[in-house]
Amino acid sequence: MAVEPVPGEPAAIADCDGERVLVVADYHAGIEAGLRREGVELPNRADERRESLVSLVQRERPDRLLVLGDLGDSIGAPGREEREEITALFEALPAELAVTLVKGNHDGEVAETLDDIDQSVDVTPGHGVRLGAVGFAHGHTWPSPDVLRAEVVCVGHEHPVVRLEDEVGGRRVERVWLRGRLAPEPFETFHDADLAIDGELVVCPGFNDLSGGTWVNVQGQEFLSPFLPEGLADGQAYLLDGTRLGEYRRV
Repeated sequence: MAVEPVPGEPAAIADCDGERVLVVADYHAGIEAGLRREGVELPNRADERRESLVSLVQRERPDRLLVLGDLGDSIGAPGREEREEITALFEALPAELAVTLVKGNHDGEVAETLDDIDQSVDVTPGHGVRLGAVGFAHGHTWPSPDVLRAEVVCVGHEHPVVRLEDEVGGRRVERVWLRGRLAPEPFETFHDADLAIDGELVVCPGFNDLSGGTWVNVQGQEFLSPFLPEGLADGQAYLLDGTRLGEYRRV
């Protein structure tokens, strides 16, 4: 398959015309500063996030790192902690590693921070980019027709999670992947065109586990993306370890 999750990790490997691409979504650098402004005090996990991603790069040895939107957490100008975290991350990544940022709704002014680092980062528009057989878009806005015609379309933004319960009433929340057929109807209606869509849609889990998420198996929970859930047909949920939970609505 063109896109395969890395077992046990909120990351995937995409085969883009022979280029090995490590895909992560919703890194949200500096999130603790944003939570403090909302009255939530948490230890800073910037070092832990950086070490986790750098370790993935070292282990998977990709040709390219693709951040599927929301590299930073601030919707506006990044604050000091966010800028420092992003700078430290790129200083720790291999200098020769190609990097692409698919712009998300939290990346409005992150380009200025990226201008101050030594590594070159390609920043795409919010409607996404296609690399070979795989299309990438953050998911906060509608993907472009070119992205939608890809064999597989990967989006983030949603941070999908499921709420699991046991026989004695214990509950836990787990990050999940959603995968299913790309339903053409909502996209063709939006673009007012026949797009010849015949691919798969992959909704990626958030890399940052502090960023919350959409409880996809809780009745009444609304999706964040304008094309979900209508754009995902026969959607299946998978835990990070690869366990298939079945149709996400019935988990």
